[in-house]
Amino acid sequence: MSEKQQYLDTLEREAATTVKVLRAYPGAKSDLKPHDKSRSAKDLAWTFVFEGYGGTQGVDGDLPFPPKNMPKMPEKWDSVVAECERAFKTLADKVRRAGDAELNKTVKFFVAPKQMGDIRRMDFLWFLLMDMVHHRGQFSVYLRMAGGKVPSIYGPSADEPWM
Repeated sequence: MSEKQQYLDTLEREAATTVKVLRAYPGAKSDLKPHDKSRSAKDLAWTFVFEGYGGTQGVDGDLPFPPKNMPKMPEKWDSVVAECERAFKTLADKVRRAGDAELNKTVKFFVAPKQMGDIRRMDFLWFLLMDMVHHRGQFSVYLRMAGGKVPSIYGPSADEPWM
């Protein structure tokens, strides 16, 4: 299996899990902030949209931040979740259409604090995917604090036992 196909398979699985977690969140509590330094649940969820569209631009080697054509954050929670789904689909479609030669070119991205360097586009995409998994872990804590039921992510949860 090619690296591109491995990435697409992993993106599809992880994006579906992320959307499942977002759908479990009680939207009426989207302003929840566990700490003064924390982002709100809605802002944290918007990170997934940012990464989806950022990854799409990264495939082209174009990385202005914030991503060009970044949609405005919707007011309603369900619309935020729908935009996450759209961003994940847009990214997957873009990677699917990209050739291996394009994906092996480099893009300028952070390689250390306040330092930009060349990073292979596929490595950039993997970085964003792992960052999404990281933020989903953060988000699952918000979900529990908001009184939502945490679904199974990589295994059973207190709310979704396997036995």
